[in-house]
Amino acid sequence: MPADSKAASYVSAAASSGGAASPADARAAAERDKALGLVLNQIERNFGKGSIMRLGDASRMRVETISTGALTLDLALGGGYPKGRVVEVYGPESSGKTTLTLHAIAEVQKRGGVAAFVDAEHALDPVYAASLGVDIENLLVSQPDTGEMALEIVDQLVRSAAVDIVVVDSVAALTPRAEIEGEMGDLAVGSQARLMSQAMRKITGNIGKSGCTVIFLNQLRQKIGVTYGSPETTTGGNALKFYASVRLDIRRIQTLKRGTEEYGIRAKVKVAKNKVAPPFRIAEFDILFGRGISTLGCLLDLAEETAVVIRKGAWYSYEGDNIGQGRDNTITWLEQNPDQAVEIEQRTRQKLKEGSEVTANSLKPLAAAAKAAVVAQPVGAEDGSGTPAAGKLPVAG
Repeated sequence: MPADSKAASYVSAAASSGGAASPADARAAAERDKALGLVLNQIERNFGKGSIMRLGDASRMRVETISTGALTLDLALGGGYPKGRVVEVYGPESSGKTTLTLHAIAEVQKRGGVAAFVDAEHALDPVYAASLGVDIENLLVSQPDTGEMALEIVDQLVRSAAVDIVVVDSVAALTPRAEIEGEMGDLAVGSQARLMSQAMRKITGNIGKSGCTVIFLNQLRQKIGVTYGSPETTTGGNALKFYASVRLDIRRIQTLKRGTEEYGIRAKVKVAKNKVAPPFRIAEFDILFGRGISTLGCLLDLAEETAVVIRKGAWYSYEGDNIGQGRDNTITWLEQNPDQAVEIEQRTRQKLKEGSEVTANSLKPLAAAAKAAVVAQPVGAEDGSGTPAAGKLPVAG
């Protein structure tokens, strides 16, 4: 806005508030705006365009997101993983951490994006990743020797601005070079925490500029001597906790069985931290072994939550007609009736738009999965874990 128009707005604002702005006040406002404009131009010449800006002038006020592959978790996050931010996913063993991130990679690739996987644990299963929908032919994979090497690779990928998502699996496996070169019993107190702290300071700014989403997977440890409160903590010190815009706590809460056969798990994800949407929301969903997150299961849970589908006892009904007895049979009905599944999806999305802050563009269409008659879409648990379902999700923003 030109300085003269700002001065005019200053005068009109003062007049509308009941006080008359004197000519001296108007001149002072004009001089201040002129000085501010000069210093802003000087900063941009010295440090580049975009180094300083008015928040209202930002080209994208709303943070863009990447789908998690689970509609219920997208809603809990306010749309999905935020672009240009650091995300931490932590939980016990076999809780679905790697599976969750492989689904995010698959979603990025479906939209023509580029994904990278830094496999510090040296445990990535390409066959399993492919079964979840990951294009393994075009997935960038690195298996670094040291933690410094891994984080330097992440930094270079981010600075290239050519990669949309980078997954680091996991922080616990980022072993400092000094520890690798030393003897087995040597003490290296705090070396990993110092490594992560330095890396976060260096990488975070580049992540924001490039728009790349970096997801760190982390493991749980037990603090010794804790009497009150949870003894659980994550590895790598506290730096990642501060720099992460989103922190997800994923847990396995149930094993899904048909008779004595185990075919999946039900997982619960708690949004422990969220800087771009309300935190502390909870999402639940099913992860089917070898197939990933049950997309139609998420749809059924949300349809029940929004009263599009009614459950009475064990029976589910839609528009007054019973469609299945029990959850599994109802999902099978949705699989066999893709047109009705699409209709239920559209009505559910409409109700969610009316009662939620999440826009339709933030959510991943489920129609393709229904048309393909896929009960569970790839976002499975590579480590055999699961993801939460929509039944417990607070839909209202």
